[in-house]
Amino acid sequence: MPEGSYVTAWADFRVLPGVPEAVARLNRAGLRVIVVSNQRGIALGLYSEADVAAIHAKLQDSLRVQAAHVDAFYFCPHDKEQCNCRKPLPGMFEQAMRDFPEITASTSAMVGDSLSDIEFGKRLGMRTVFIDGGAEQRKAGADQAAELADGRFASLQDAVEALLTQG
Repeated sequence: MPEGSYVTAWADFRVLPGVPEAVARLNRAGLRVIVVSNQRGIALGLYSEADVAAIHAKLQDSLRVQAAHVDAFYFCPHDKEQCNCRKPLPGMFEQAMRDFPEITASTSAMVGDSLSDIEFGKRLGMRTVFIDGGAEQRKAGADQAAELADGRFASLQDAVEALLTQG
């Protein structure tokens, strides 16, 4: 969605081309796929935590068709400066480490399309990958995020290819 817009229901959600195949490739490589997202729209009353869970369930269903899956979803339902879980703060990664004690920041990669995504990964010591979106999807701070990231790719498929072949 464009900056300032919110996905409030599955009908608003779009799986970008190549995403299921990229996730399946990570799954086949034995890597955890964990999604972390800020969901400020909950705090603003635009949708509920149940709405987010329903979108995540539909996404899992669509991924299963391609023999892919996300291992876990974590989201921050809070407004700005109300918690430790809103990216770029580390709370969602701490939640993931409790559920998956084998993961570490140093062996993880953060792939995202926003400054908060890249700052989140950098603060934790992760490898960071910025995904360029089309001009209509670019978020404020995208240029800074692209400069800060360890890598920059046009798509998740390209990023996964690089992560898996470069180690």
